[in-house]
Amino acid sequence: MAATPMMQQYLDAKNACGDALLFFRMGDFYELFYDDARIAARVLGLTLTSRDKGENPIPMAGFPYHQLESYLAKLIANGHRAAVCEQVEDPKLAKGLVKRELTRVISPGTLTDDALLDPRESNYLAAVALPAHKNNGDSTAGIAWAELSTGRFFAATVPAARIADELARINPSECLLSEEDTPSASVPCPPFPLPSGTMLTRRPAWSFGYDTALASLQKHFELATLDGLGFTESDSSALRAAGAVLDYLCETQKASLVHIDRLTPYRSGDLLEIDEASRRSLEITRTIRTGDREGSLLATIDKTVTPMGARLLADWITNPLTNLAAIQARQTGVTELVAEDALREALQEQLRGVYDLERLLSRVATGRASPRDLSFVSRTLSALPKVKAKITARKAALLTELESNLDLCPEIHSCLESALLEDCPFVAKDGGIIRGGYNADLDRLRDLAAGGKEWIARYQAEQAKATGIANLKVAYNKVFGYYIEITNSQKDKTPATYIRKQTTVNAERYITPELKEYEEQVITADDRAKQLEYELFLSLRESVQREARRLQATAAVLAQLDVLTSLADLARKRSYVCPTIVEEPVLKIIDGRHPVLDIREAQGTFVPNDCILGGEDGTVTLITGPNMAGKSTYIRQVALITLLAQIGSLVPARAATIGVADRIFARVGASDELARGQSTFMVEMTETARILNTATPRSLVILDEIGRGTSTYDGISLAWAIVEHLHDTITCRTLFATHYHELTDLTQTLPSVRNYNVAVKEWEDHVVFLHKIVPGAADKSYGIHVARLAGVPKEVNERAKQILARLEQEHLGENGRPKLTVKGKRSSKGDLQLTLFAAPDHPVVQELRDLNIDSLTPLEALQHLAKLQSRVAQSPQKTS
Repeated sequence: MAATPMMQQYLDAKNACGDALLFFRMGDFYELFYDDARIAARVLGLTLTSRDKGENPIPMAGFPYHQLESYLAKLIANGHRAAVCEQVEDPKLAKGLVKRELTRVISPGTLTDDALLDPRESNYLAAVALPAHKNNGDSTAGIAWAELSTGRFFAATVPAARIADELARINPSECLLSEEDTPSASVPCPPFPLPSGTMLTRRPAWSFGYDTALASLQKHFELATLDGLGFTESDSSALRAAGAVLDYLCETQKASLVHIDRLTPYRSGDLLEIDEASRRSLEITRTIRTGDREGSLLATIDKTVTPMGARLLADWITNPLTNLAAIQARQTGVTELVAEDALREALQEQLRGVYDLERLLSRVATGRASPRDLSFVSRTLSALPKVKAKITARKAALLTELESNLDLCPEIHSCLESALLEDCPFVAKDGGIIRGGYNADLDRLRDLAAGGKEWIARYQAEQAKATGIANLKVAYNKVFGYYIEITNSQKDKTPATYIRKQTTVNAERYITPELKEYEEQVITADDRAKQLEYELFLSLRESVQREARRLQATAAVLAQLDVLTSLADLARKRSYVCPTIVEEPVLKIIDGRHPVLDIREAQGTFVPNDCILGGEDGTVTLITGPNMAGKSTYIRQVALITLLAQIGSLVPARAATIGVADRIFARVGASDELARGQSTFMVEMTETARILNTATPRSLVILDEIGRGTSTYDGISLAWAIVEHLHDTITCRTLFATHYHELTDLTQTLPSVRNYNVAVKEWEDHVVFLHKIVPGAADKSYGIHVARLAGVPKEVNERAKQILARLEQEHLGENGRPKLTVKGKRSSKGDLQLTLFAAPDHPVVQELRDLNIDSLTPLEALQHLAKLQSRVAQSPQKTS
């Protein structure tokens, strides 16, 4: 059966939008058909009906047009893409079938509407271009990422092995990959792990082609060459990825992308590198357990008052600096704001009146800005003079620079303020946008639409004078429109030109050609006024779009001011100190506190601790002590304080000197990757291998309980060798928390290793954790005590004590610990392998040692030997 013209229109639009669910506008509803309807009914809770009830009914589901945004949000949150097909002509004016067009495709990486976005977080669309020729030894890949809602666009060339780390830093909501690199369309699986919640979108291989990308980028930026943007010949992979991003945005948005006005090369040299595992372990932007922002370092320190500031703070904290001058410039700005309470508070108060200018401008550029959006731009601009006044004549160079760059855009503000009503509507075509007095034609139409009281009064007076009927009245009703009413006592004076319309009990009603013409003008005046308002609104929007670059620069200044003020507010309220930043790889933190726990725990309950590393103070600190005592908290604390210092923030400590780190590595906690076939121990060793292979003398490494995923002897052996390698080969600052007390002997052979432990107080078989890091090695693990605190049954604890006593008796030497070998060479004979621990003697061996051979007869000796042989035969064999 042939499709109807409208269904053919639907099928054409569906073919154009691929796997996206198509929202097809039909009057006041959006409808979905076929499989789209089935999916939407399940995901969105819509009622599944059918069209053309018959032998082959078409599944259908729909909802009112004004609910579009809420249903889009739900659909995107459930991992789907959507396409919107709108009616692009007025049904009243259409001849035949209403014209419809695919106006946009919405996916997680292409959102621009506030209702679909978290204002505090960037929403990036990323693309990864793997090496084009995988067999030629090329090990570099290209990554590009853009935020449609703000216009920011970046590209980088990175080692292929670092793709996962870069994606973890960017945390895109959607990632594009060539079909050649994801061979399965049904279950697309990238050759690298994606961050949790990131949608993978397969794209044609040609969209990642270098020539295609170059042509697309040059056309968009109107450039003959991209050299001026800072890219070189070695960045071909980065440009391929950037081209794929731009192609996807052009295809899905069907709108102008002029707000994406630059492609910025991302260079990691000036930024501190943190791999994906370390970001997760340190809970920088997401918690490990729930994956939520709440509870992370970012959420805890975020005191920003604008969405732009919140997103910029997230960028700073995921991209700490390594440039000493840049760090100190931020520090100086924050410090000045900390010192001046009145300035800081007044600045924050002004910034609270600022709207999300970055995302407003994005909607302006893509033609989706509403009248309310323009009014928010106007209100933001009205706050700028007071903001600028607050930062005038500051001492800090960064604040002075921001004041200079804060463009007030007075002509844009004047235009918007004179044109827009105070409370603009969301929908542009319903009127109520433009102020009275802004446009004379609009004022006239509004007067007509309101009934033209002045015209009616004047016309009534003219007719009364011309006819001599003093009580002649011009009136209006919905049935007959405008009319002239003359009482029966005066009807004989009615002019012949009057046309009788209606007879009432006491009067006659008439119309005139002039009154009829006026009535037609009044009836159409409201529609014409709304159309004129819409045209004036479009003109205003275009004027804002023309100044988008200036406004974007202003938005960037506001965001930086918000972040600096936020960090100052945090520092003032939490007694943070400005750290001394140096190039030397040292670390001296006095009374440091964990940035998250210090705020989340009750005031004054967090126990501060020192950390001193570098030079004569040693480069490796071994921290022993019981579980639950605070080892993991302490080493994370040091890493987070270092990270805060390198974003330019003040830090939670009494004093601090921090040598700039080029990388922070954190291996804390157990995890597995079952989907990738990796056990907890395999993941632990993989992450440790990365640290050992990529750390430098300027790195900061924190490791917790390395080796616990295997047997005790294996674990101690690995931990021992890892510490030696960090000490001898890498020589980086290292905090190594462990429950292997045997490692504390390393101080005897490694000069830069220092022993510290978590202080514990024992009292009547109870253990009190003091959470204080003190010099020296712990002498116990207190694991059984911790088990008791956790609620392990008493009988299990008692039995564990018995087993522990037996193990200590059999496996420890006279000094109370296993006998460890020192680092050395193999025997020259090559047939002797040194063991880490001395093996315990078999009971038969001890009995042989005690046997007095001289007192035995030959027969007794033979009988005794047979007895011992039998005992050995009955002993369980040790498995390898």
